[in-house]
Amino acid sequence: MKKTNLIRNAHFLGTKLRNLRKRNNLTMEDLSARCMKIDVQASPSVSYLSMIERGKRHPSEPMLSVIAQVFEKDVQWFLNDVPEGDEFVPDKGTRGGIRGIALEPSFLFSDEILGIAIPEMLSQTGVSGRQFAQLLIRAHQENNQNHFPELERAAENIGNKQMPMSVEQLFSICKKLGLKTTYFDEISPDEKVRLGIRPGTFVRSYFKGPATVMLNRALESQPARLKYDLAVYIGHSVLHNADGVKNPITADRRSVASARDDALEVHESIALDAQAIIHAWRDFECSHFAGALLCPKVPFRRLLEQHAHEIAVSNIVDVSRSLAMRRMTAVSNYPYWHYFDAYSVGKLNAVYRGNGIPLPWGNMREVVNPCHHWAVFRMLSSNNKSTSAQISIMNVNSETRIYGCESINGVDIAGNTEVLCAGIDINPALNAQGKDADRIAAQLMDVAVNNGGNAPIPESIQKDLASVARILNIAWLQRGIDRQARVICPRRAACPREPCCHQ
Repeated sequence: MKKTNLIRNAHFLGTKLRNLRKRNNLTMEDLSARCMKIDVQASPSVSYLSMIERGKRHPSEPMLSVIAQVFEKDVQWFLNDVPEGDEFVPDKGTRGGIRGIALEPSFLFSDEILGIAIPEMLSQTGVSGRQFAQLLIRAHQENNQNHFPELERAAENIGNKQMPMSVEQLFSICKKLGLKTTYFDEISPDEKVRLGIRPGTFVRSYFKGPATVMLNRALESQPARLKYDLAVYIGHSVLHNADGVKNPITADRRSVASARDDALEVHESIALDAQAIIHAWRDFECSHFAGALLCPKVPFRRLLEQHAHEIAVSNIVDVSRSLAMRRMTAVSNYPYWHYFDAYSVGKLNAVYRGNGIPLPWGNMREVVNPCHHWAVFRMLSSNNKSTSAQISIMNVNSETRIYGCESINGVDIAGNTEVLCAGIDINPALNAQGKDADRIAAQLMDVAVNNGGNAPIPESIQKDLASVARILNIAWLQRGIDRQARVICPRRAACPREPCCHQ
């Protein structure tokens, strides 16, 4: 490599580097940290990266080599005399989440008409006001790609970005905020009525005036869950001055809950009352605050980078795996994530779809014909105690998409078996590298369908996917690539397998 080449093409080099970095959703701090993992001596500082991108400095041969390794590019790609083209321009229009549809005539969707129609719709479908509020909140999450800076800042102001946060530190924060904490063994029947707790429900914690947090003694032996509950009520105090308008934190004992109890849950509070919306919204706000307090954005993102997004980072900061996986979707530079917290009865306790992935079932109604090749279903029906990575291919509308996910079997505090699943949409990452994601996905779908629905990933596609895994720095994505790819669908009736699972 000649120095003159670097100097002559410094402008194109900087422009290409800037657009490639933005295309991969990396800040200059992120890129500098990635480079340092490869070669500390040759890595550029943030300020030097800025000058390279503006064409005011040119990198040395070792420095450019390190940058090229981060993006899985040949060094010559940065040095050719081709100016930036469409493939280098960041896609600013794609935000992830669920895309809506054009609503015409628009006057029918005015606030006044919707205010009349929605309660009637809920009454006829049997959807509770609380469930509908949760659906609205989920749509709000997905529309904002799970980014809520005001909640992050509020948590950081309280926790000073400390990580890990100990139980003792959380108790100390509670004390400073004037919150008292008391353990309980059993809840009286009158208290259950006051809290609106139905039979078969395990109560982890609840707020009791004045300014008292009641903690189930079972949490003493489970510090990760205890920390989360304390962080939630700290959030309630910071965000809402501990006014008591807060649902208790519970878990259903699904093994003992009767069908009648489930029916009662569905039909409770059909009316879309303001109280249901407030409770649902505050549950979300306090939960997001708790995640930001225990896993502050910048330190947690750096930890994920250091450990290649392994779920086991939860052990390092002593938080639950579910919290660590939810925070991945919120702090990652890559926006196209999804997250499921699934139970064997076909219920989703929590779901986030920053990539708009269709659901295999709903958290309002149990779906009678879901595709059982989804990773969460396979884990629910197995005794696998380790993690399980999977590459999946699915037809979504007129597109074929490739997904990668990591699923983990677990047991909640009430003793219910659950599966936690975090995953990404790989297509945007392929496109960001100048690959034809549609062609690659269609090719992989053909290979899998021709092999009965499951097939080893062809070597050429493995290479493309492995490059994405390294650029995104996700270790479990690579593990999925080493296994067979699986065809999945939202419903068995739409199964593209041959023979069709529905048949």
